[in-house]
Amino acid sequence: MDHGGMSDMGMNASSMAEMHYTHMTFFWGKNSEILFTGWPGTRGGMYALALVVVFAFSFLLEWLNHCRLVRPGAGRIAAGLTQTAMHALRVGLAYLVMLAVMSFNGGVLIVAVAGHALGFLLFGSAACQKTLLQPAGGGKGDLPPMACC
Repeated sequence: MDHGGMSDMGMNASSMAEMHYTHMTFFWGKNSEILFTGWPGTRGGMYALALVVVFAFSFLLEWLNHCRLVRPGAGRIAAGLTQTAMHALRVGLAYLVMLAVMSFNGGVLIVAVAGHALGFLLFGSAACQKTLLQPAGGGKGDLPPMACC
């Protein structure tokens, strides 16, 4: 019986044994792959490190969304280059957090949301601000809000 040309693809018993199953639903456990092949693997310490990295990425992403690195009076070129670098870093971190969550590991989802929540609490909410928040679009940070459209 031909199984859709499997023999034509060069698949043999040893290559079939090396294939990995990717979860397509959320699961709990330390045995997963997050961002890179084989990382964190099956070791609990590496899984904990992966959770810390995802938390740090999402926390840093919130800081980038609310920070002011361009000082008033900075030259237009210097300000533009700083904003461009910050935007590239923010987009890169956002994609890494998204890809980490797409590992469908429940722990990764929880630490990603926790990092965003703590980052927003410290950098974006009225709870930790010295002055009242400005209305939306009022220039709170150097970068415009992230948007899907």
